[in-house]
Amino acid sequence: MPAHMASVDHVPTDPGEQMPIRPRPARRRRIALTAGLGVLLAGCAENAPQDTWQPAGPDARTIDNLQQPVFLAAGVVGVLVFAAVVYCIVRFRDRGQAMPSQSHGKSAVEIGGIVLSASILAAIAVPTFRTIFDLADTSGCDLTVNVTGQQWWWEYAYPAQDGIEAPIVTSGELVIPTGECVLLRITSRDVIHSFWIPKLNGKRDAVPGRIHTLRMEADEPGIYAGQCTEFCGLSHANMKMDAVALNGADFATWVSSQLAPAEAAAEGSPAAEGEAVFTQQCVRCHQVNGLDDTDGNPLIAQADQYLVAGAAPNLTHLMSRTSFAGATYSLLTESCRADLLAATPEEFGAMYLAGVTPECLNRIELEEWLRNAPSKKPMYPTPNAEGLGRGMPYLAISEGDVDKLVDYLITLK
Repeated sequence: MPAHMASVDHVPTDPGEQMPIRPRPARRRRIALTAGLGVLLAGCAENAPQDTWQPAGPDARTIDNLQQPVFLAAGVVGVLVFAAVVYCIVRFRDRGQAMPSQSHGKSAVEIGGIVLSASILAAIAVPTFRTIFDLADTSGCDLTVNVTGQQWWWEYAYPAQDGIEAPIVTSGELVIPTGECVLLRITSRDVIHSFWIPKLNGKRDAVPGRIHTLRMEADEPGIYAGQCTEFCGLSHANMKMDAVALNGADFATWVSSQLAPAEAAAEGSPAAEGEAVFTQQCVRCHQVNGLDDTDGNPLIAQADQYLVAGAAPNLTHLMSRTSFAGATYSLLTESCRADLLAATPEEFGAMYLAGVTPECLNRIELEEWLRNAPSKKPMYPTPNAEGLGRGMPYLAISEGDVDKLVDYLITLK
């Protein structure tokens, strides 16, 4: 066996054969320590988009006020236990000595340990229960939004209520007013999902046939990232969401724009050609309010005939959002998105309400999605026993039709 292939357990018998090089214990420890520190520091990034230690609303601050002392107490206990284990390993390691005498039944030690452990748990349990009940109180919320999870995106439906004269249906981005309690009514159309925007509140499961409520409130305008936290299939890791907070006046402007139907593409324009492609390929699942057939009748999506969840994202005002495909991909170019995220609270509303302009459109990624969506986001390739699919299918459309579709989609402000 060549020396470079020798097993670490191989002992050479040929005088000319070299002993294999074994990693030194000290080197192994340094490598392990470096790797551990790297993992630890990776979780300490400043301004991380999903950081529970940076609350941006009263509900998240309530959680943070609980987790800070609990984390400190757990850290102290952890250090003490670790120190005790190290002491025992060093002090009583096997040196060939006789087995020490065994003793049991020291009542003072046993009772003391039980009392100390119970006291620590009680000190944590009391404020925890109080916090749970405080967060469960949804009285006083002025705005209600129905949140529905499905593979692999979130739908937000605003029923008619004070300030919203007719229902609004959107996806990907939950738009809320700042400084106002919002009641989310969360459910699912297919499997169990879990809704979580760390900087604004804790998690809430989305369960088919059930409605779970959750409070949501943001201090300042901005975008707050979230993630589905219940494994829900192939693209679970790609099932994201954003909460967009706007001040009161900007939120009212957003509501007004969302209530308006989509404008028809100008006859003979590239967008009109794209509208024809959309009517042929996409309208069976995706709804665009205001889009009519050749006879002037409204085109109504029938996603229940094609998808397990029975719904696909409403695209009426697609370009008023900043992301698509379940908030997996940005509709904005990298530089434009960076400018939006860096905007001050005073600047943010106007920049967000401007929507996606042609100069800022991430056309390359949108075209890749239309060209072959399953290659961008894992889907189930074959329908289920009822012939229903999950996620966006491969449409097999031509390059020319891809360009036309984008020309039409960018008009959906």
